[in-house]
Amino acid sequence: MDIKNVSRRRFIVGAGAFSVGVAFGPLTSLNDAQAADAATAAAASGGFRPVAWVSISPDNIATIYSPASEMGQGTMTAIPMIFAEEMNLDWSRVRVEQAPTDAKRFGNPAFGGGLVTGSSRTIKGYYESLRLAGLQARLVMIDAAAQAWKVPASEIRAEKSTLVHTPTGRRVTYGEIAATAQAPAALPKVDKTMLKPMSEFTIIGTDPMRVEVASKADGTAVYGLDIRRPGMVWAAIRYAPVQGEKPVKVDDTAARAVKGVKQVVTLPQAVAVVADSFATARKARDLLDVTWTTTSQARSYDSDVVLKEYVKRAENLDDAGTVWHKSGDVAAAQSGVARTFKATYTSDHVAQFTMEPMNCTALVTGDMIELWVPSQVPSVVIGTVAAAAGFKPENIKVNITLLGGGYGRRAEADYTVEAAQLAKTMPGVPVQMIWTREDDFQRSKPRPLTAHHVVAGVDANGKLQSLRHRTVSESIYARTSPAIFKAAGGKDSPVMEGAEGVYGIPSTLIEHVRDERGVDVSYWRGVGAGYQKFVTETLVDEIAAETKQDPLKIRMDLTQGSPRAQAVLRTATDMAGWGTPRANGRALGMAFSDAWNTFIAMVVEVSMKDGKPVVHQMWAAVDCGHAIMPRNVRAQVEGAAIFGLSAALGETLSYKAGQVQQSNLTDYPILRADATPLVEIKVLPTDNPPGGIGEVGLPPVAPAVANAMARLTGKRVRSLPFPQVA
Repeated sequence: MDIKNVSRRRFIVGAGAFSVGVAFGPLTSLNDAQAADAATAAAASGGFRPVAWVSISPDNIATIYSPASEMGQGTMTAIPMIFAEEMNLDWSRVRVEQAPTDAKRFGNPAFGGGLVTGSSRTIKGYYESLRLAGLQARLVMIDAAAQAWKVPASEIRAEKSTLVHTPTGRRVTYGEIAATAQAPAALPKVDKTMLKPMSEFTIIGTDPMRVEVASKADGTAVYGLDIRRPGMVWAAIRYAPVQGEKPVKVDDTAARAVKGVKQVVTLPQAVAVVADSFATARKARDLLDVTWTTTSQARSYDSDVVLKEYVKRAENLDDAGTVWHKSGDVAAAQSGVARTFKATYTSDHVAQFTMEPMNCTALVTGDMIELWVPSQVPSVVIGTVAAAAGFKPENIKVNITLLGGGYGRRAEADYTVEAAQLAKTMPGVPVQMIWTREDDFQRSKPRPLTAHHVVAGVDANGKLQSLRHRTVSESIYARTSPAIFKAAGGKDSPVMEGAEGVYGIPSTLIEHVRDERGVDVSYWRGVGAGYQKFVTETLVDEIAAETKQDPLKIRMDLTQGSPRAQAVLRTATDMAGWGTPRANGRALGMAFSDAWNTFIAMVVEVSMKDGKPVVHQMWAAVDCGHAIMPRNVRAQVEGAAIFGLSAALGETLSYKAGQVQQSNLTDYPILRADATPLVEIKVLPTDNPPGGIGEVGLPPVAPAVANAMARLTGKRVRSLPFPQVA
């Protein structure tokens, strides 16, 4: 086949049409234009909406609106499944559309009603309200049928998109009722005592094909980079080498001489070239001669030096921080223990490096602006564009596309600002702004640099009696959510999540010591729990070794108040054959995490080569409560585990004089395919509300590997990424 001059996407589409030619199931993923067409068609054909989340058409198709951003984690399928379960829908007659960016109707309760996808709060945040909405929709349909049949509603049951009059066996589909149903003046009153028990689930707990997968397989999926609008132009941006600097003088003579360049625009924080293609814009961007300010605080930021200073602050116990969690009297408890353990840990910056480069397309028409953007935070995009580009929030329309990875980077809205500002200078012209990966590394908002100091006390039997854990870092919330940060008394949830847990330690004091250096740090996959569990789980393992306890036994003792925690510990260790001899030169390490209300235990098998660990296999047992799609849960855990292993083994984003030292994946090492271990995961569904799942596979990886390394070498590693062990 001759594929010259054919784009990758066109090749996939063509190849799919030629060689596949079949659908991957009854569900359809729609891009924005298709969704609008479908909504219009549903309305024209008499679609009935018993509640805001669903439209029932006369052909008995239920269209469910999914509000979360789909970045590969499967929420576009899982959220509709929750609703469909309580409405008793026939899943084969469900289609899914991206919900409009209407926070009032579709906001996430776990984010105060904002349209935000992240922090493993999507399923957890929507779960109860979606089930109640599905129940309401079912009752509306039953009431409509009761009126049509003139029978008591109590005599009607719903099953698989069909209503049945139990005494007579008479049946009618939701679609047939929808054709004549009228919206009720008030929705039926419901509460959570009316929801189905787990034993009656028919959709939750199954594994249908994810609704967006077919379009990804045949190349028709629409990401932000795929947006095309009539008359569209492209923009490349020149940024200062150090955060916070601004352009003061621009010589754009050479850039403007490039054929195809439309404009050179000096923005408050950057300089942009707009051209008839992105290649042209990028070529001209590189010819700009820009003089920048030299006043940014970040200019003095050297991450190696800062980390050493963080260590000093962490070890200075008189340098009080914000109390994140406190129980008992640590000072009193530590004065009476039999033995004390002290240790200091560090973690470096790491970047998100999403596979789809950051991008945003914007079009200004009059006083309105429309954006097409792969974002985790539509509500933040609206607020940021309103503030930075001067549009009224009600005049901003945001279209969310599929995301080529998020990992917290797309929880920022900085990359939408330039697109909005540029579009404002070119009314009526759609502008697609793209950051190259080099731009993204340069503009990185990485995981915070952290230093930790812990002091733990054990009694004569080796039982943990007290723990003081101090974390020093920049704050995420103080920059991104100052009002929430202030209202929380200076507590930074993303930085500190995972520091506390279910371990039964009588006295604990967990503190965050905030340090401000002028470098923006941000969300990352499992951001806080990634390093907090590394500290806790390696410390527990060290105590076990020094007090001659089995690592499993000490954790079972610490989790006596949590049967769910003990179940995953037993299951994971059984899967790995904990306690059985391993091949020569190999050892097992284990760790546990309870972050995001999900319990996971992990065991890894490791050997050493040239002072570095080689991970051969991982076993994990996870209890996330009601597992909406168990297969997807396994996929999420596996992905997060590999993501975390990559970071633990070698990822570091470093700064010198405020400048990022890495430029792309050529000098920022990530785990390669031939170093990826086997991963075996067992999901233990329990009758509890769902916990988070998108990040839970990450926190136990680094401590489990570090604990295995200690068994092989006799040395404890206390920094991320792992140093070479001599």
